[in-house]
Amino acid sequence: MTRTGDAASRHAPVMLSRIVSLLAPALGEPGAVVVDGTLGMGGHAEALLTACPDAVLVGIDRDREALALAGERLTPFGDRVRLVHAVYDEIGEVLDRLGLGPVAGVLLDLGVSSLQLDEDDRGFAYRVDAPLDMRMDAGEDLTAAEVLNTYDAGDLTRILREYGEERFARRIAAAVVRERAVEPFTTSARLVELVRANVPAATRHKGGNPAKRTFQALRIEVNGELDALAAALPAAVDALAVGGRIAVLAYHSLEDRMVKRELAAGAHSSAPPDLPVELPQHAPYLRLLTRGAEVPDADELETNSRAASARLRAAERTRPGRSAA
Repeated sequence: MTRTGDAASRHAPVMLSRIVSLLAPALGEPGAVVVDGTLGMGGHAEALLTACPDAVLVGIDRDREALALAGERLTPFGDRVRLVHAVYDEIGEVLDRLGLGPVAGVLLDLGVSSLQLDEDDRGFAYRVDAPLDMRMDAGEDLTAAEVLNTYDAGDLTRILREYGEERFARRIAAAVVRERAVEPFTTSARLVELVRANVPAATRHKGGNPAKRTFQALRIEVNGELDALAAALPAAVDALAVGGRIAVLAYHSLEDRMVKRELAAGAHSSAPPDLPVELPQHAPYLRLLTRGAEVPDADELETNSRAASARLRAAERTRPGRSAA
């Protein structure tokens, strides 16, 4: 079902109060800049601007529809808001274009947005029959249908295995290649049924819809999500001023492992074990603000099922530069 209405009525921001509590201490100075690199429908941004009346927001999103909805929602904040159509791995370039120096906060809320899931014609959801699109930016060329209809069996297997962590990747990929020779894939229902028919019966009855891993893998491939995240994480950390904070919400293990590695690397000394004195360039440049990954509480899960897989990590910049390799 395609939903209509304003952004506030269509989206419940995940772990909202916790994210505000983590980022707000860095946003108290007049003109402090916080970058929401995945603006979506602006729920986190609205809460941060409300809680931190001296802060300025740079909102980045690759989805023009999301930017338009968020722009309406954030209109009351006037010139404290600057919205940019870009992918979040372009954070450094965006800040340079805007003439902004090191920032006080960065938020990355990864994965697919409620807007994209709820718009049937975007093809992100496996619950309805819809065109196999899955583009977060409708201006890009590659669609999920093109991946299914043109990639060879080896590449399909790799994508399903690496991005969807699908145990039956080879079997599903072989079935896709067979079936597309009969008729190209265009809509989601046929793909859902193909996946269901090619996983063992016992697997179909646990862990939700068996097609969810395939849809995740296709979405990641279409949007280059992991490549973007690999570039965005160091760029976001490098954009922070000393005392600045970063918070990242991940929704599957592939994302969360990347976030964990990036933040952990900055929070540990890079000095060789036998070095008698730690040189300044080897000192940690981040301080972790969460113990491991935090998860939504029971109250939130009761009202927002889409928060179930969320994992939140955060850190604070403690010195300029990066540790020496």
